[in-house]
Amino acid sequence: MIMTTKRKVYTADFKAKVARDAIRGIKTLEELGSEYGVHPVMVSKWKALLEKNAASIFDKNKDHKKKKEKKEEKIERLYATVGQREYELDWLKKKMGIDTG
Repeated sequence: MIMTTKRKVYTADFKAKVARDAIRGIKTLEELGSEYGVHPVMVSKWKALLEKNAASIFDKNKDHKKKKEKKEEKIERLYATVGQREYELDWLKKKMGIDTG
């Protein structure tokens, strides 16, 4: 019988807390790992990830850009739908012999 171990899943809040403590540098990665019950390599990865993405927290345009992209995509879909309906209407008028002009 093979025994398997379940992988631990950590919340984003937990990872952020550990990463913040690692950035403070008061304790070593090994000490933090022992304190929080995670491997020091994970502490190091979470710390690097926080440092890498910290600037995005202050990017005010990020949300605005996403909203603008979604709005533009919606407009494109609506124009495509209108174009399709116009094409179908013209086709039906032609089939029914209705003068469009």
